[in-house]
Amino acid sequence: MTSRWRDVAHATGLLADDGTPRATIFAEMSALAVRTGAINLGQGFPDVDGPASVADAARAAIADGANQYPPGPGIPALRHAIADHQRRHYGLVVDPDREVLVTTGATEALAAAVLALVGPADEVLTLEPFYDSYAAVIAMAGATHTTAPLAATPDGFRLDEAALTAAFTDRTRLVLLNTPHNPTGTVLTPDELAVVARLARQHDAIVVTDEVYEHLTFGVPHVPIATLADMAERTLTISSAGKTLSFTGWKVGWVHGPAHLVDAVRTVKQFLTYVSGAPFQPAVAFALGDPGVQAWVDELAASLARRRDLLCDGLTAAGFDVVRPDGTYFVLADASRLGHGDGAALCRDLPSLAGVVGVPVSAFTRAGSSADSALASWVRFTFVKRDEVLHEAVARLQRLA
Repeated sequence: MTSRWRDVAHATGLLADDGTPRATIFAEMSALAVRTGAINLGQGFPDVDGPASVADAARAAIADGANQYPPGPGIPALRHAIADHQRRHYGLVVDPDREVLVTTGATEALAAAVLALVGPADEVLTLEPFYDSYAAVIAMAGATHTTAPLAATPDGFRLDEAALTAAFTDRTRLVLLNTPHNPTGTVLTPDELAVVARLARQHDAIVVTDEVYEHLTFGVPHVPIATLADMAERTLTISSAGKTLSFTGWKVGWVHGPAHLVDAVRTVKQFLTYVSGAPFQPAVAFALGDPGVQAWVDELAASLARRRDLLCDGLTAAGFDVVRPDGTYFVLADASRLGHGDGAALCRDLPSLAGVVGVPVSAFTRAGSSADSALASWVRFTFVKRDEVLHEAVARLQRLA
């Protein structure tokens, strides 16, 4: 193993202390659920499919021969549908030919953006906790990962302006933002976004924003940071069809922003997957413009809000302290009042204690950081499961009480 790979692998947790490969916590917890028969509330994917009309559109595309390489930037119909979606929902004017790139899910868009825009002399700033792939791709780019914590409050996890200000330096090249936020479920407010925007402009940093849960909020509007004054020119906005449409395995994502930044991302992306999802791209193009599909998405968000409340109430009754999320698939719960100070250890014991699997929040923090210490006893659970599954999980969790 090369020293470069070893450095990246250690930085991203891919190697154990003895140098052997380590499975991610998500793979470990999912395998634990299978092995024990526990209900898996760790991995965030739906257990039902999305709209039948969208699946029918994919089948039609296959039958019509959309089975070879699509154009590198994505099929024109999808790029135009993405641009129309951004105009219709947010008032953003996007050139579908120069400013939109279709990717293999949001994860590839994020990876290509980071690899294209930063190098070893740069810092990439994220909120903490953070989605785990962020740390991995920052390490692969050779950049330095810096963080600013989100703090648990009665109003949810909120941005700490002083900590964010302190985290910016003259080397901050890129801010990797995520709202609605995984794992906390926070939807950043316009005032919080204004703080990020002000600091990005002050330090001449590019913002890459992960908005895959943009339509899955509960009574709180999602505001893209690109809609703030003078931010469209320095922002790459990333989203995907997977979460919105409950087709997470299709892996159709996209990035849009200024043409020169999208060109940089395309330069890297073409050497990752090149292209993908040929029959799924026309299906997603159909979905983004169909009023019936939008009504389905609205109903999904309402259903998720109800299921969020079901799980949050059950966790509270079981003895957890819960921060009720405003969006996404996830809720964070503090187990310290139950006498569990180590969330990772609790997650490994939960199948035997309660027949349920979660994921420790420490999987989303940097070892030794202030957020890592503050969230050591916290666990992430997903509520994007059928009602009967959540009812059974809640019943099992009462054993902890």
